[in-house]
Amino acid sequence: MTATGGRQPVRTRSQAERRRKIVKTAAALASRGGVEAMQMRTVAERAGVALGTLYRYFPSKMDLVVAVVDEELDLLQNSISRRPPHGATPAERAMEVLTRATRGLMREPELTEALIRALMLTEIPVGFGDRMTRMLLHAATGEEEISVQDPRWALGRALASAWVMEMIELLRGRSNPEEIHNRLETAAARLIDF
Repeated sequence: MTATGGRQPVRTRSQAERRRKIVKTAAALASRGGVEAMQMRTVAERAGVALGTLYRYFPSKMDLVVAVVDEELDLLQNSISRRPPHGATPAERAMEVLTRATRGLMREPELTEALIRALMLTEIPVGFGDRMTRMLLHAATGEEEISVQDPRWALGRALASAWVMEMIELLRGRSNPEEIHNRLETAAARLIDF
């Protein structure tokens, strides 16, 4: 993503592959040692690209962090597209999205902690909250796009925000997965009652 929040333009297949390899390398480093381990020089070396090439794709470390977050959201979105939530109510379907997201993040706790910490500190526009809200609302309603002016948007966004805060509590060891699941289930039932 660029400083304006959009994806870097990719012109050729080899450029797309190079970008993907850089992002995967950065994610692997962060999963072992947090954002601190994601040094630009190390990422370039491990990805097999020149440092200047890395900076052409990602002008700063935060741009690279945002790209890793975007990649993780793409994985979640693909999972949801392949296997749509099947709960009986909108709240149950939204909860299934959160459960899958939580499982995915907990497979890589160091990466998750690094990404959440970096997202809280970055000044680069990140579409994380909007993307999670869209996924939750799409799962809940089946509608492709819900306007930000729609009252349901605010409710979906509140649930996405509650989930992020619960992930922070889990990573800090202040809650366990069962407690978090129960709180999110209660929140989903109250907020996603369409």
